[in-house]
Amino acid sequence: MDRLWNLMESTMRFVFTRILHIKISGENWNKICQFMKFGMVGISNTIISYITYVLLIAMDMHYLLASFLGFWVSVINAYYWNNKYVFKANNNEKRTWWRTFVKTFAAYAGTGLVLNNILLILWVDIFKLNEALGPLINLLITIPLNFMLNKYWAFRSKK
Repeated sequence: MDRLWNLMESTMRFVFTRILHIKISGENWNKICQFMKFGMVGISNTIISYITYVLLIAMDMHYLLASFLGFWVSVINAYYWNNKYVFKANNNEKRTWWRTFVKTFAAYAGTGLVLNNILLILWVDIFKLNEALGPLINLLITIPLNFMLNKYWAFRSKK
């Protein structure tokens, strides 16, 4: 998996420096890479959650229970990859795995379940936007917020 992350980072560096001719300092480059890795984990979460949902629906499970279980599976996926590759602890940092997992769950539940649905009600019922457009607008709000919650709260290590 390290090869995949390294390939992704090399590709991004090529696009930024060679194609777009954008110079980025080392510290800012690391932040951009971290956010892109977080995005990759988020894409995998969405796919895993949806596949779990569809499979459970096909097994005649109630759609709300299937949605909840799909969410759980995606949070486990998010915790694993964010902990291992996106927000990995330095040598001098200590993390308690279960505390980090609970915070990860809370961050995803807060943005993925609660905030997402509140915003969806706002866009569809109050602003009368198309039901398919609401979730796309939500991504512009929930992804950066979820990144910040995970980076500065769930995966923050005590030194």
